[in-house]
Amino acid sequence: MTAHVLMYSTGVCPYCVMAERLLKAKGVEQIEKVRIDLDPEQRDAMMQKTGRRTVPQIYIGDTHVGGFDDLSALDHAGGLDALLKGA
Repeated sequence: MTAHVLMYSTGVCPYCVMAERLLKAKGVEQIEKVRIDLDPEQRDAMMQKTGRRTVPQIYIGDTHVGGFDDLSALDHAGGLDALLKGA
């Protein structure tokens, strides 16, 4: 079982697509997506939580990973698998 994954995204975001592909390749079957382009209140909530304006913004469990570059760097550093397993 993998940790809960939440991703703030928009409908036309290539980095969101790349992040989703990477997570799926790691065995994540379900990603809770919050489309901030459809709901301005969700954009405000994302900015309050993360301090960032860009998408994707990814949470694994309670941990704010950041965007795609952060997710990819975490994977290359060997930390993504453990985070997904909830360790």
